[in-house]
Amino acid sequence: MDLGSLLPQFGGFLTTALAFILALSVIVAIHEYGHYIVGRWSGIKAEVFSLGFGPVVWSAMDKHGTRWQLALLPLGGYVKFNGDGDAASATPSDTVHNMTAAERRQTMSGAPLWARIATVAAGPVFNFALSILLFAGLMVFQGRVADPLAVGSLDPLPQQEYSLEAGDELVSIEGEKFPDWGERELFDDFIAGIPVKDVLSYEVIRDGQQQSVLGPYLLPPLVQRLAPKSAAYEIDISVGDVILSVDGKPIVAFDQLKDVVETSDGRTLQLKVWRDGEVLDFSLTPKRTDEPQPEGGFKTVWRIGIVGGLAFEPATETLGVGTAVMSAGRRTWSVVNGSLSGLYHMLTGAISSCNMSGPIGIAQVSGAMASQGTLSFLEFIAVLSTAVGLLNLFPIPVLDGGHLVFHAYEAV
Repeated sequence: MDLGSLLPQFGGFLTTALAFILALSVIVAIHEYGHYIVGRWSGIKAEVFSLGFGPVVWSAMDKHGTRWQLALLPLGGYVKFNGDGDAASATPSDTVHNMTAAERRQTMSGAPLWARIATVAAGPVFNFALSILLFAGLMVFQGRVADPLAVGSLDPLPQQEYSLEAGDELVSIEGEKFPDWGERELFDDFIAGIPVKDVLSYEVIRDGQQQSVLGPYLLPPLVQRLAPKSAAYEIDISVGDVILSVDGKPIVAFDQLKDVVETSDGRTLQLKVWRDGEVLDFSLTPKRTDEPQPEGGFKTVWRIGIVGGLAFEPATETLGVGTAVMSAGRRTWSVVNGSLSGLYHMLTGAISSCNMSGPIGIAQVSGAMASQGTLSFLEFIAVLSTAVGLLNLFPIPVLDGGHLVFHAYEAV
């Protein structure tokens, strides 16, 4: 076999592995630091803070007597508190007998109940805090869509007859007045009233004057994002591609693509795709997906993993830090709620257990999100951090949630 043919696969594997290790290391480091710092504040002394397992490749002692180390296998980490004899932070009885009261107070088992509960709960809490911090940071960096809606920048599209320009404030399309951006139902009605054509007549305000210009259909079949492990991602469709036709039928609107996919019943579709002036042919088979619904529960649909959006990047305005943090908190809760709902529906058999990803699946998603840019990768870390925090709260003995159950029993 030609070695050259393996290089793209090796590069993809290397990207996936590095992205997975980086995401996991950040999340584990934050989780374990939560245990460490709250334990220290509570009077529990840490002997070792390790990122990774196995042979130690680097270590250093701090002024508090904790050895910080990096180990060879970067697939997790741990904090070893004074006197820990096992993963449950139990102190062997012979060790306890040889300790003074002050030394026992610095161990997990010898600390007051409140200190143990705070130290154990801190890991998941720090994971949720990381998610909120990342979501909020992304919202502040990206801003929010300005109201009234205006063109920030135009995406490359196959039709070049447009006179719409960056900075244009949108008034109407084909006589249909633009609603407020935040009014979702009104915006959906507005889209439904626009003719489905390549070129539309826009009324815009440019340099303080209202004028008529030509612009694209507002929601074209433009690939703005790709879902990891989706049918489109696996055949190398790229962000920025425009779908021209499906099975020989031209399409102008993203909803046309969506309708064809949802009614395909899983049959293979033939796509013509525009990419930087070149037309490419792809064969693609939709995948069955269980999607959460706004009213609760899940619906099984066919999807190819293409996420669309506006034909242009809208102008944005700065989002306040307080507003961003509140929105980030709601986003984090949405991930928690969706995860619990998905788990419940899998346990009851309402949806397939194939929706749950193992380590390999998570690694593949890590690489996929990293390949779509830093912002996408940071968003993935935020979602994964929430999932790790939630998982650790499950009442399973080796997890933080199991420890909290035992502490709650002790308190009762």
